[in-house]
Amino acid sequence: MNRGTSTVALTALAILAVVAIGVGAEQAAAKKSLMNPAGLNETAPATYNVKFDTSVGEFVVRVTRAWAPNGADRFYNLVKNGFYDEARFFRAVPNFMVQFGINGDPKLSAQWREARIQDDPVKQSNKRGYITYAMAGPNTRTSQVFINFADNTNLDSSGFAPFGQVIQGMDVVDKLNAEYGEGAPRGRGPDQGRLQMEGNAYLAKEYPRMDFVRKATIEK
Repeated sequence: MNRGTSTVALTALAILAVVAIGVGAEQAAAKKSLMNPAGLNETAPATYNVKFDTSVGEFVVRVTRAWAPNGADRFYNLVKNGFYDEARFFRAVPNFMVQFGINGDPKLSAQWREARIQDDPVKQSNKRGYITYAMAGPNTRTSQVFINFADNTNLDSSGFAPFGQVIQGMDVVDKLNAEYGEGAPRGRGPDQGRLQMEGNAYLAKEYPRMDFVRKATIEK
């Protein structure tokens, strides 16, 4: 390698190092923001798309704020700050739905477990491909969401308010591994309590073939 080539190579490495430092700083800032749920209260655009890069491919969700403003705002803030990155699709029930939204870091999960938002009126139906928050009663929505595999219109009367729809890659959603099925104690899938406390380490050990979100990004 001549001196000129060496200089170019060193310059390229320096640029890569600066980029890596910048990315690392950005990720650290996002994680710090996620540790304070009350501070993530930005109002979402009227409509926005979220691209999910997963272990089986990509799919895109279009969120319409008018359908469920509280849900759309929360989802926007979570995606924008990387909450769903590396999250597992921990509950996949064939012909019903696939659920995700527990962060792989137990410290972050602890911050969001009680970060509830108020309910939205149900304006759309839980049809195939529509995305909705999981909940345990009135005003208990936090970060967990599910995508309907089928038309689950029976959920409408229980207050499950869809806030978006898969507009691209529903075939990818259909491919998400459902071998573990329903969660414990009703099924052989993971126990949510352990997932909250142990994070992705628990799933990697006990459910190694579970699919996951590599990265979720808001598309411009």
